Amino acid sequence: MTPAALEFVGAITLEALTGRPVHTGLFDPGRALDHIKLARAARAMVVAPATADFLARAAAGQANDLLTACLLAADGPVLIVPAMNDHMWAHPQVQRNVAHLRGLGYRVLEPDEGMLAAGEGHGPGRMPEPESIFAHIGRLCEAPGTLAGTRVLVTAGPTREPLDPVRFISNHSSGKMGVALAAAAWRRGAEVDLVAGPMSVEPPLGVTVHHIESTDQMAAAIEGLLPQSDVLVMAAAPADFRPAHPATSKIKKSNTPPNVPLVPTPDILLATKASRRPNAVIVGFALETNDALENGRAKRSAKDLDLIVVNDATEAGAGFGVDTNRVTLVARDGSEDLLPLMAKTEVADAILDRVEALIGGR
Repeated sequence: MTPAALEFVGAITLEALTGRPVHTGLFDPGRALDHIKLARAARAMVVAPATADFLARAAAGQANDLLTACLLAADGPVLIVPAMNDHMWAHPQVQRNVAHLRGLGYRVLEPDEGMLAAGEGHGPGRMPEPESIFAHIGRLCEAPGTLAGTRVLVTAGPTREPLDPVRFISNHSSGKMGVALAAAAWRRGAEVDLVAGPMSVEPPLGVTVHHIESTDQMAAAIEGLLPQSDVLVMAAAPADFRPAHPATSKIKKSNTPPNVPLVPTPDILLATKASRRPNAVIVGFALETNDALENGRAKRSAKDLDLIVVNDATEAGAGFGVDTNRVTLVARDGSEDLLPLMAKTEVADAILDRVEALIGGR
């Protein structure tokens, strides 16, 4: 804690809340080398909130308190989280200091917009929420891999095909698997586009989200994004059929049609073959209810995929809407890897490990 921080919250309070010692002084007796020890012990250094004063001192390379001395002694990644009045944040000197810190290799997280101190508006300057900071720490600590600097396109969730203005055909997909993949790819350093149907989970932090409803809308979004993408992971569950003639007004019970003719929706994954980048890695999913592996192998071949993720919707803990999955990864070379039942976040990492190996081999 800096001297200014101690004016707001006592060190004893933070020690009681965290169960950890709170370091405050650069010249405390017996602690002359704390700035070296603390800097070496840290896997990453995070300054939150970072005030305008701290940004200025850090940009100037000062070491006049324990925090700035630790910063100069740190040899790991650094995340700086500014928070201040919006006019202070917009000041040219503050922006020059931020630009200089970024030039030194520090990662500076843009402040959020929201209510600020003294009742001043909703401008940029508010400290991001802890969940956002934690997500960026995860990305900061991730070992550099072949996904760093790539562009990854992930799809997630169901699509909806209208029966009339108030009803639709869809499925039970929650979007959890696609969200886990998008979050893991972003954490590994990729720039991630997430094409998301109406999911029951929030999209992850850091990714660019493209919201869609219908299968046609998903296809159009992918068509526009795929030519710039190094990886496509088609984890969404687009509807396979749609009403041939959607009603223009609500269908009343008194006028229920005897049947509803259905027609197939476009095969999005197959249609991507013409617009895939050379050497792009293409991953599909096959959710089956019978002969899962046989159907998955056929789908991988028909759609020219590098990898297909096969699972059985009838297996407990491996279908829609749950936090776990049991999958088999079927590769282009014919190799198959049956994974045990595990959290979807772990499945996402297993899939991306294979993707990184494919990228590295190309």
